[in-house]
Formats: sequence, structure tokens, C-alpha cells
Amino acid sequence: MRWRRGLPRQVAEALASAGHGVSVIETEGPGTAGRIARRRIEEGADLILALGGDGTLNELLPGVAHTAVPLAVIPGGTANVLSRELGLGVSAIKAARRLGECVPLRVPLGVLKCEAEAEPRYFLLMAGVGFDAHIVYRLNLPLKAKAGQLAYWIGSLREFLRRLDEFQVEANGELFTCSFALASRVQNYAGYLRIARRVSLPKQEFETVLFEGGSALRYYLKYLAAVWTGRTANVKGMTFVRAKSVRFSGPAGQRVYVQVDGEYAGRLPATVALEPDALTLLVPPEYAKRA
Repeated sequence: MRWRRGLPRQVAEALASAGHGVSVIETEGPGTAGRIARRRIEEGADLILALGGDGTLNELLPGVAHTAVPLAVIPGGTANVLSRELGLGVSAIKAARRLGECVPLRVPLGVLKCEAEAEPRYFLLMAGVGFDAHIVYRLNLPLKAKAGQLAYWIGSLREFLRRLDEFQVEANGELFTCSFALASRVQNYAGYLRIARRVSLPKQEFETVLFEGGSALRYYLKYLAAVWTGRTANVKGMTFVRAKSVRFSGPAGQRVYVQVDGEYAGRLPATVALEPDALTLLVPPEYAKRA
């Protein structure tokens, strides 16, 4: 952790040596990153650079959405899904040195609306309902700070031992029942898995992957093996749906949770939709070409 505390200074030095002018500003606590970004944009900043994980990026979205100022990522979190998706890897210093070659790419943002929450919430990467959201909701945060992704694996073991909550998903006029739904904007999941394989950030749709079954032990080991080997086509119990909006609803009195970009975001009923032309993201040129 000592190295992590020195990481902002090391990244700033790497950027300065490449000719970039940098102001380092620490967040003031959870939920403050967006306000800081908006203030810096109003003061004339021409780039918001996030050093952190996918949760930090999510917090920044309200501050940079629908502005002309680009957002760029330097990996410093647990899974670093966006950095891996873009091909930047997980080295903060190497990613900082590549900043000058990155190009702007305009992308839509996901918007989550939970009926139990007063305000909608932006997300960039994905929304998960059910299985993985319950892991996030019950996550041991001190363990995550010390052990990183191990905390998620320990949380997933608890889900394997309980009966999973099933809920309904409505997309493109069709109704489905499942225990895990992933409405994704990226192919990468958890840093090393590829679940949604036909989507990219500029596309104006989600690839929603639905997993059936109330028993994780009975069904989810099969799903994990299929995802791990890349053989998800025609797997019984897995359904792939491409849609611009998706609605989720659960049985009355049953709490089914939602996560966005790896952060707890509320419970059902909920809807996800896309807000087009919402964010400018700095990406490596090779990602812009293939996306």
C-alpha cells in the first residue's frame, strides 16, 4: 500500500516528463469526484484524468457528461475494466506515458433509474442485476482494500450457498426470467472474463446477457466454464439480447439489487437506457479503429 500512496506523484511525474501540465486533486470522500471535475471544467480544465478504478470513473460521470472536455483513465483500482477494455493494461505509469497518443471518442452513457431512488445514475461500463449485484451489496470493503479481487471471490462463495432470487427482464417487447442479468457496454468483465462479446462503447445498444436458474451450484459452474473457454453459444440457460433499453422487475417484497460499474446502485424495479452522445473518452487509436 505504500507504493499506492506514492502513485499520484509517480503518475504526475510521468505526465510532466511527457510535456503535460497536471494538477493533482484528491477526492474529498465518496461521491465527491463528479463535483470536483465539474468545478475544474468551469475553471478551464481541458482534460479530466482519473487515477483510480472503475468506481472512481463512475463517480466522475456526472461532472463530465455532456461537456466537450474529455475523460481519460489511468488504472489504479481493483479490476480496471475500462483500462483493460481499451488496451491500456493495468500499469498506471505505462498508461500515463501513452496519454499523448490517445484520441477522443464520443460515446453514449448508460442511465439507470431505480424506482426506489430519487435520482437516475450514469454508468459507462455495465449494469448487473441479481447475482453479481448481491456480491457487491454485501462486499467486505476492508477486505477489498487489503486483498483486492479476492474479496469478490469470497463474496461469490456466499452466493453459491444460497437460493438465488429470480426476477423478470423485459427487452425488445420480450419477457424473460433469470437470476442474473448483465446489461453491458463492454466485453471485459471483472478484469479477465469476456461475457458480452458483440458490444463496444460507441455502439448505441446494450448487449444484455441473461442467466437462468435459482441454484448457483447447479447452473453457474456451467456458465462460468462456458465464459472462461469462450464457448457461450447455445449454452442452455444463457440468453443474449441486444437492446437500447431494458426493464427489470422482481416479486413484491423481494429485494433484488443492482450494481453499475462495480458499485451498488439500488434495487428493483429498475430500467436501464442509453443517453447518446454523452461523453468524450480518450482512447488508444487502435481501440478507436476497431470499435
